[in-house]
Amino acid sequence: MLRDITLGQYYPADSVIHKLDPRVKLFGTMLYIISLFCFRGIVALLAATVFLFAVIRLSKVPFRFMVKGLRTIMILMLITAVFNLFLTPGEELVSFWKLKITAEGLKNAIVMAVRLTYLILGTSVMTLTTTPNQLTDGLEKALAPLSKIGVPVHAIAMMMSIALRFIPILIEETDKIMKAQMARGADFETGNLIAKVKNMIPLLVPLFVSAFRRADDLAMAMEARCYHGGSGRTKMKPLRYQKRDGLAYLTVTAYLGVVLVCRWFLPWPM
Repeated sequence: MLRDITLGQYYPADSVIHKLDPRVKLFGTMLYIISLFCFRGIVALLAATVFLFAVIRLSKVPFRFMVKGLRTIMILMLITAVFNLFLTPGEELVSFWKLKITAEGLKNAIVMAVRLTYLILGTSVMTLTTTPNQLTDGLEKALAPLSKIGVPVHAIAMMMSIALRFIPILIEETDKIMKAQMARGADFETGNLIAKVKNMIPLLVPLFVSAFRRADDLAMAMEARCYHGGSGRTKMKPLRYQKRDGLAYLTVTAYLGVVLVCRWFLPWPM
């Protein structure tokens, strides 16, 4: 399960999506997330599906690799589906005991599952095609106007970059500790909920110790290199827009426009 987490990982490839400016990908991901919670009707859903799979195809990231990240949210999707199934009022389809499944609840459960799936796949495209350094530079450049009102833009971007870098490192560290504890007789599978929580203590304690040690080493390395924040710092590779970035902006904006038009003028039922 730990190996299935793709958040924070970078998949190197020679694709158009990889070459885009990170600001374009941040902006495009934001508009895509907005579109997922705006679409209504089968036409808008088809537009979101075509756009998503076209971007995945252009990114040259294997679809099987990208789908691995969905396994980590299966519990969240199941909980969301159950709540929508049994707590949405409407036309009753099936009832047992004090619970009933309605047509509206079934529809909402399916739509929410699709939205969560597309949300994970869409954000995975950005993280898999953009290095943490590029994300940091793009976020800092995009939020630069906020620094004029006292917002520590560089610090925020640096914290996000470090967090993304540490995700795959901590996942690998957790996997190693878990295998070492299992070799010593630890059991993480059997028992009730309380027993499983107690069994996690031999895993969490060394993991937190390792995380704090890595954080301390990183802080010492930054101090040894005279890091004092973003003021006065220059970039080895400053971000500059290319022609393809302008086309990408137009494409994403046009996609959002199509979704909104379908919502207002073609609200065909799901």
